[in-house]
Amino acid sequence: MTAATQNRLLSINNYFYARGGAEVLFLEQNRLFEAVGWDVVPFAMKHPNNLPTSYDEYFPDEIEFGNDYGLGRKILSAQRVIYSRQSRAKLGRLIDAKPPTVAHAHNLYHHLSPSVLSLLSERGIPTVLTVHDLKLGCPAYTMMRDGRPCDSCKGGRLYNVAVHRCIKGSLPLSGLIMVESYVHRWLGLYADTVTRFAVPSRFVLETLVEWGWPRDRFVHVPNFVDEKRFSPDDPIGSRFVYCGRLDNLKGVESLVRAAALARQPLTLAGRGPDEARLRAVADAVGADVRFLGHVDKADLPAVLQGARAVVAPSECNENAPLAVLEAYAAGRPVIGAAIAGIPELVREDETGALFPSGDVEALAEALGRFAALPDARLAAMGAAGRAWVERDFTAATYRGRLLDLYRTLTGGRLQ
Repeated sequence: MTAATQNRLLSINNYFYARGGAEVLFLEQNRLFEAVGWDVVPFAMKHPNNLPTSYDEYFPDEIEFGNDYGLGRKILSAQRVIYSRQSRAKLGRLIDAKPPTVAHAHNLYHHLSPSVLSLLSERGIPTVLTVHDLKLGCPAYTMMRDGRPCDSCKGGRLYNVAVHRCIKGSLPLSGLIMVESYVHRWLGLYADTVTRFAVPSRFVLETLVEWGWPRDRFVHVPNFVDEKRFSPDDPIGSRFVYCGRLDNLKGVESLVRAAALARQPLTLAGRGPDEARLRAVADAVGADVRFLGHVDKADLPAVLQGARAVVAPSECNENAPLAVLEAYAAGRPVIGAAIAGIPELVREDETGALFPSGDVEALAEALGRFAALPDARLAAMGAAGRAWVERDFTAATYRGRLLDLYRTLTGGRLQ
């Protein structure tokens, strides 16, 4: 394929490093398309942790809400959260230099802002946005409040995000996000600019349709895992494993308490805002918890392959957690909370088990049951999960789904 005819993907995300699940998917998707000869051009915010790239001269300045900015910088940041003229101008320069065949965005609110989406629309560039959460309906992303489902903002009642201080319990932050959400709705910065929304879980797709979005704007594109990184044949281990952010919304405290109740060893791989409190809880309840901290991509397979089972204990509206697919790729069953998109990825007694989200006693019972199962039974569940991954969730399958979508949006003009 010559440079003149090469397909070019403009790949957009707030961060250009593996900060979380959305970033991992964004970076892996870039590699997938580079592997088949596409010219992948990233667009992200400047950040000290970003991966090296020759395109960073086009990246807009960093915004981090946790930083101690002065008043002037805070006011400027607030304006950019709502509508970033800098992001729009920088992206315009990048498009002039590298005109894309198609654009694919991931997380961009609060930092890049959807101002870039209107530019793409004006330039006639087919644009896909992967929906990683429920932000299109709920300004606070989760459609939950105080641990329970919440539809207060349904029907455009976005003022409720400020009334209930849904963003970190802060009235100023919640008020800013309320204004952001109203402006984006009024300007149609998502509804009138994105060609198709790619949604990893049917739960999120159906929920957004219920909240008023047209079904034909969405395409179900499940996440994927590079199964070749994992060996599913290692002996079944003795410890239960959680991989992810150490955050109360992820149900990690309930998991620690359940492990203590069931007297089962637990390994937590990851970092997050609740790590110190989780250590204190583990000490208080006498749980056997091993904190691994951040685990590099290269080291993750060994952690999962050494597990007895992997636990996804979320207490929020998860979309389609990659940790579940990674567990299956490693040949391990999954004990998952029956909430949001997780039940779509767990087949009861075939690839794992489900329990009521937030129910410590039910989770403890599941841990005890899996501890008592023969290793051969757990290996069979893991093998079923691995077979499911190899059939429906491989990198090649994911890339094929996106290529089909891109062909549709470009009228079949891909090279």
